[in-house]
Formats: sequence, C-alpha cells, structure tokens
Amino acid sequence: MIGTRRVAPPTHLDRVNPVTPFLAAIVLSLPLLVTIDVVSASVALVLGIAGLLAAGLRPGTIVRRTWPVLVAAPLSGISMLLYAQPAGRIHLRVWLAVISDDSIALAVAIVVRVLAIGVPTLAILAGIDATRLGDGLAQVLRLPARFVLAALAGIRLFGVLREDWDALAAARRARGLGDGGRIRRWLGMAFTVLVIAVRRGGRLATAMEARGFGHGERTWARESRLGRADAVLLGAAVLIVVAALGAAIATGSFRLVGT
Repeated sequence: MIGTRRVAPPTHLDRVNPVTPFLAAIVLSLPLLVTIDVVSASVALVLGIAGLLAAGLRPGTIVRRTWPVLVAAPLSGISMLLYAQPAGRIHLRVWLAVISDDSIALAVAIVVRVLAIGVPTLAILAGIDATRLGDGLAQVLRLPARFVLAALAGIRLFGVLREDWDALAAARRARGLGDGGRIRRWLGMAFTVLVIAVRRGGRLATAMEARGFGHGERTWARESRLGRADAVLLGAAVLIVVAALGAAIATGSFRLVGT
C-alpha cells in the first residue's frame, strides 16, 4: 500500500517571490532588535500573527512551523530574569541570581520580542520551495550562480538525513544494537550520519564540478521576478514596524537596548 502525502492548501504567500520574506524579516527584525519594551513587541507579535492568518496560514500550521521558537522563547527570558541588572523591589536573591521588578519586566520583554521576530519569520520561511528560492537568489538578488547552486544542493540533502537516520536505526536494531544505552546509541548514530553526510557532500561537489556547475554564464529555466504580492508583503512589514514603535512611543514605554 502506497501512502499519500498530505499537501497543504495554497495560500497568498505562495504568490510571493521567495526572496521577499527574507527582506521582510530584515525589516521586522532590525527595529525590534534595538528596542526592548513589551508594548512594541506585543503589537508586532499580534499584528504578525494576524497577517499570517489573513494570508491563509492555519493556526496549526503556524504552531507546527514555529515550535522551536515557542520552546526557545521562554528559555531566553530565564537568563534575563535571573541575571539582569537589579532595579526596583528585590523579590528573590540566591547567590548571583537576583529577581527584581526590572529583571521581570526585561524577561517578559525578551520573551515577547523573540516571539515577535521568530514566529512570523519562521512561519513564512518554512514553507518556501528551495528551487524557487534558488531562482530568486540568482535572478533577483544577483548572487553568484556557484553559491546559489551549492546552497540549493545542500538544502536538498537535508531531506536525505532523515532517511539515513531511519535506515541506520533499522540496521542497528536488526543487528541487536538498538535496545540499550539510549544516549550512547544516539551519539553513535549522530556521528555515523555526520560521516555519511560529509562523504555524500564530497561526492556531490565532485559531481557538480565535473558537470560544469558554477562555471561560465548560466541561464535559468524559470523566471523569477518581483510583483504586487511582494510589494504587499514588504508594505505590511513596514506598517507592522511603524505601528509597533508608534504604540510604544505613544504609551511612553519605548526603550532602546542598553538604556
């Protein structure tokens, strides 16, 4: 019986050139990286999620694509909570760790800011087709063909790593090596898969070099250009940044990093 792969329904983001989300991510990230307040980050996060939903992404798809950020965001606030410069009322002091009013506010701001930057960025970038991205990098951003083709080949190999891991796990179980020592087994398999990936990458690089990839003037089978959808996405990113910073300034909570 042959399994069928579930295909995600098309969204408005499918009409966007793959290089545009990278530019939009830069527009969103730079202002949020130099400020540290809850208001601007919260506004950016809410508007970013609203924009993703309006573009056709389902809530489950957003969570599935951005779960690493959802896990890492609370962890990023712990160090700020414990080791930020204490100010205001001190709630807890354990050796070098001090929890104060200011450290709590900074920790919340950091967590929300990581979510505001990471959730929209990952939700968009995770759905980009690697081949279309290569076309956009070469034709829109005018990056060298040698770099683009090498990056595209590397991205394609990521999908093979999972197959190598599953095949190696099945082989070890068949030989009676997969029952005990979970951590040691995982480390051994990770090293083996790394060796396989390096060898495959070397063979692929040799094959691409022998076939003339990266030499001379290249042509591209698919044309990549910017359109109205790209302008809408970049404009939405600018509006989100303006609204977030404007709300922070209007409420008096605007705060630059280091102040």
